Amino acid sequence: MSNRLRHLFDLTGRVAVVTGASRGLGLQIAEALGEFGAKVALVSRKAADLDAATADFAAAGIECRSFAADLTRPDAAVTLVERITDAFGTIDVLVNNAGATWGAPAEDYPAAGWDKVFELNVGALFRLTQAVARAHFLPRGTGAIVNIASIEGLMGHHWSRPGSIAYNASKGAVVNLTRALAAEWGPRGVRVNAIAPGYFPSKMANAVIDAHGGELINHTPLGKLGNDGDLKGTALLFASDAGGHITGQILAIDGGFTTI
Repeated sequence: MSNRLRHLFDLTGRVAVVTGASRGLGLQIAEALGEFGAKVALVSRKAADLDAATADFAAAGIECRSFAADLTRPDAAVTLVERITDAFGTIDVLVNNAGATWGAPAEDYPAAGWDKVFELNVGALFRLTQAVARAHFLPRGTGAIVNIASIEGLMGHHWSRPGSIAYNASKGAVVNLTRALAAEWGPRGVRVNAIAPGYFPSKMANAVIDAHGGELINHTPLGKLGNDGDLKGTALLFASDAGGHITGQILAIDGGFTTI
């Protein structure tokens, strides 16, 4: 029985694309999928940012390649899918992790900030999902999509912390985009789920954590921030056959933050 259970998580022979994979949550997820046998396409905007990750993966025996791409460009998604297909032959798993934020009070929120956040967090995410689905998932009748949302897309933002209205709204869009695609593509064999992380140390979150870390931990029933392994299990579940009957779900990985 134990061998059968392990087989459910085995990604050997599959190709996983992870965006925003040069550091932080994306790197953590890519590492988890690679550790369980996937060949990993690491995607980030700057090639230099991918060098260290690629070297670490190679040293760990994980087959991977890096792909620099600015996903906000209108033609980036189709071109990226073509490049990854040329390199690996197929795509089996897509993890949409790349994202941006911009802090400002709602009443002063600049149009440029709103457009930047929505373009990457929603527009680019959808275009890449569409391109991968068209080229691989829908023709084959199988595929797993894992969107990285946020607990900020599930609730309001506390008034004591810097305003992030575009981030909250965009991650809320990712939540319902996940549900809508799961409903539409489920009959065609494609599963779509989302992870909603709480507060994890990262380049994006560190300013808030530095200023409010104690408060955030006190609000969290498990009494800690997320660490560099806390997303791995959920990502592996959603990407593998172990999650074969799971779609349209949003799982908060937040130490219980959203329960209070």
